[in-house]
Amino acid sequence: MRVIAFVGPSGTGKSYRSVKIASAYGADAIIDDGLLISHGKVIAGTSAKSEATMMASVKHALFMKSEQSKDIKEILKEGKIECLMILGTSEAMAERIAAALEVGEIERFIHIDEVATEEEMALAHNTRMNEGKHVIPVPTFEIKKDFSGYFLHPLRYLQRNLDNDDDVGGDERSIVRPTFSYMGDYIISDNVIIAMAVHEAERFGAIARVMNTNVRKTAHGVHLDMTVSVRIGNNIPGLCAEMQRAVRYNIEKYTSINIRRINVFVKSLALE
Repeated sequence: MRVIAFVGPSGTGKSYRSVKIASAYGADAIIDDGLLISHGKVIAGTSAKSEATMMASVKHALFMKSEQSKDIKEILKEGKIECLMILGTSEAMAERIAAALEVGEIERFIHIDEVATEEEMALAHNTRMNEGKHVIPVPTFEIKKDFSGYFLHPLRYLQRNLDNDDDVGGDERSIVRPTFSYMGDYIISDNVIIAMAVHEAERFGAIARVMNTNVRKTAHGVHLDMTVSVRIGNNIPGLCAEMQRAVRYNIEKYTSINIRRINVFVKSLALE
């Protein structure tokens, strides 16, 4: 398997240009931000953007934990990928990723300033810094608020003091993973997100019923407020934590939408 790297400072447009560069240099798979991407699909890994802190995100992108690279290494060892392109903020970072994934030496480095002008890189940096937009090279996903007369959940008001992000309402820039591709856009409505959240929550037998689910958009992602009824006799904190993890994981897996928080309000206990 050949290995090449596409490098440049953070926020200069590497991910935006990665599909085109990969095609030009014959790469059929891309490593970007903790993900293994091939032919417009995420085939292994999880996004470093899902981490809670910047430091954790960097460690994730560098595959510093073996469990984060296990699935990717297994796919790469199958030999079906002929050329892998690694994205990094520097040659040293790309080499660290190559070492972590055990793919051998990088045969060529392509630098962002070879394929983008100073003005284009400045525009990309401004988009990152001022609009909070991050790119992964798979089809675009956005949330569209397509209904009116929506009754806000009371928890929304209770949590405003806990949330430093400004609510941007119907602003389409509300997703931190709006992704650009040459395949066009997909629109996912709030109703779909709600349906997925309810489905995942009700898979837990201890959850008697999901009574209400509210989708909130912020400048950095989506927040979910869920009101549930729990069957009596269950460990409520542990159950809610497991439910949060399952809802977040599956929505992110199947939509690429960044879920920032899932707030669970246990309103009642249900008797068997």
